[in-house]
Parts: sequence; structure tokens; C-alpha cells
Amino acid sequence: MGKRERYLVALDIGSAKTCALIANIENGSARFLGMGAAESKGSRKGLIVNLDAAVSSIRHALEEAESVANVPVESAVVGIAGSHLRGVNSRGGISLGARPRDIEKEHVRRAVDAARAITLPQDREILHVLPQEFLVDHQDNIRDPIGMVGQSLEVNVHIVTTSITATQNVVTAVNRAGVVVSDTALEPLASAEAALTPDERELGCCLLDIGGGTTELIVYSGGVVRHTGAVAVGGDHFSNDLALGLRTPIPEAERIKREYGCASRDLLSEDQAIHIASVGDRPSRTVFVRMLNEIIEPRAQELLTLVGDDLKRVGLDAQIPAGLVLAGGGARLRGLAELSERMFALPVRCAAPRGLEDMPEELSQPEYATVVGLLLYGAHARRMAAQRPATLVAKLKSMFAGQ
Repeated sequence: MGKRERYLVALDIGSAKTCALIANIENGSARFLGMGAAESKGSRKGLIVNLDAAVSSIRHALEEAESVANVPVESAVVGIAGSHLRGVNSRGGISLGARPRDIEKEHVRRAVDAARAITLPQDREILHVLPQEFLVDHQDNIRDPIGMVGQSLEVNVHIVTTSITATQNVVTAVNRAGVVVSDTALEPLASAEAALTPDERELGCCLLDIGGGTTELIVYSGGVVRHTGAVAVGGDHFSNDLALGLRTPIPEAERIKREYGCASRDLLSEDQAIHIASVGDRPSRTVFVRMLNEIIEPRAQELLTLVGDDLKRVGLDAQIPAGLVLAGGGARLRGLAELSERMFALPVRCAAPRGLEDMPEELSQPEYATVVGLLLYGAHARRMAAQRPATLVAKLKSMFAGQ
């Protein structure tokens, strides 16, 4: 492995913040080298809305990471997020002949190709095909069929699709910042890799990646991805509600949300008076913390209700006994985990990213789950590419499928 190939860069372009992470890849592990962050401008809800502004934010984050790591950035693994993402389960299969025969790599490839052959609108493309289980002669729950004997081979997969233009605009912004996009990955998929435990994946768990503009969700059960989706409510909606309800500027609303916001009235004890800025040249005013809760909690209930409705729609609301894991910057909102526990009657925790050696404590916060997960995704893909020989099933089954 050449010197440049030892380094890996992950880039998370969010609505609120753009993060770049650099690691050294050696002996099958990833070691932290540096991180950079910049306020996101030009991106909203997973979409590029101002190319020049987005390029500037990306460049600033990359330059800071380069300065800390003392490593030049040439390529990066980039996260894709937003309400334009869609997930669908599909099944496909092939006949192996009139007589039972050994199942080989080529048979697996053909079965997966059959499963991914879904009809897509012209403006959409496939981002991931994640195998769930194989069936040999209708026997299900088979993780790896190679070497088995049968007359037919089928596979269930979860397919993630994305808007072609939305993804291409992200790639264009990164390219204009002077960096090649080596790979793209669904952001909640990456967050899950950095935040979920094997037990949670196996038993059944839903991760919510609460960004500024949207909340993406991913459901695991039986060790594989069962569902991906998104709802159009994120952390920015809480700030906007506070700004409107309290007649205060957006930056001030963001500040008081972080310092005093609470999504669960049960956590409030004595009411506290705080001073907030007014719009324009008007003098500052005094409001009470309970007023913030009266604005924030209904929006949090709306977010969680939308998530619950999505889980019920796909029949997975009773398939997540391990509960929910909250990732993204929105997970830091005080009381959100407690409110989630009350509404879902399930255990809930905030994500604590892991898996990166020498990682500073700062990166163990839920808002960094995506960028850490993207780096782990890239490291895994690089290891798989370096293995010779590698089975086709191993290549098809990313770590995000829980294999």
C-alpha cells in the first residue's frame, strides 16, 4: 500500500455543519489523524441549494482537517442524505437446473442482479443493494449459500435509491473543492455502523439520524437492514419554531435551544427566567424556560409521530425490541430521549460513535456518528478490495448489512 493509500478521508455535508475526518488505515484498523468542521452554507435538507457557498464550506472543513493531520486530501468518501432517498425491499432469483447442483459465486451474482432489476424513474439511481437473506429451494434464512446444493437460488435485498441530480450536485460541490469522490454512502447507514452494537442489529433496532433539515431512519432486524426512510423534520424546525414563537432572531433561537431547550416537560423543575434578544433594535426581553418547552415539545412529538407512522406503514413498529438510538446534532436536545421512551414504550439511548483508534472524546458525541461511520465504511471497502481471493457474497454484503 502506497503512502497516499494509507490515508482515508470522510466528508459529511450537513445542513448545519460540514465535517471532514482523516484517518490512517493500517493493519485492518483506522486511526484518527485529524478533523475539520465548518458552518454549512449552500446545503439544506441533503440538497445543494447554492453551489459556491457549499464549495466554500467543504473547502474550509477540508483545509482544517489537512492542517491538523498534516496530510493532503485528494479523495473522500461522501455521505448522501435527505428526503429524496427511498428504500424498498425486493426479491429475485434464478433456476439452477433440473438437478441439484453446487451453488457458486456466479450464481449468487446472477440472483442479486435479478433482485436489483426494479423499475426506476429516469431521475433516480441505485445507491446501495443490501442482501438480507438467501433462499435455496425455498429454504430461507441462509446467510451465505456458496457451496450449498440446490435447484433454485433466491435472495431478498434492501435497495436504496437516490435522486440522480441531488447526488450529482453533491459530487460536483466536492469536486469543485478540489477533491475526488471515491465513494458515496447513505448517511444513516454510516451512522449505524459507528453507533449500533451487533446485539441491537440482531434483536431489532431503529436508528434516527436527526439532522438540521431532515431525520433519516434505518431499521435493523436479524442482523440486516430491513428499512430505510426519512421524515421532513429536523433540528432546524425547533429553532425556527422558537424564533417565531418568541420573536427572536434565528441565531438567538439556536442558542437558547442548545442551552435551555427541553423536549420533555417531565424534566422541568423550577421555572427559570432567561434574557433573549429581540428582532431589530428592540430591547432584549425576559422569557421563561417553560415557554421554550411549550414550543419545542409539540414539534418533537410531531417528529416522533412521523417516525412511528413510517414504522407502522412497513410493519416494523413491533420489530424493534432493542429500541431506538438517536444520532445527529438533533439528538443532543435535552429530553428528546426521554420523550421518545415515553411515546414508543421502548429503550432509547443517544449514539456514542466508536471504532476509530485514538479518537478524541469530542467525536464520541451523536453528531459525529455519520462522519465516523463514513470513515469506517471506506476502511471496510478498502479491506474488501485488498483481499484476494474474496468471495462474491463477502463483497456484496457490506458491514452495513450486519454480516
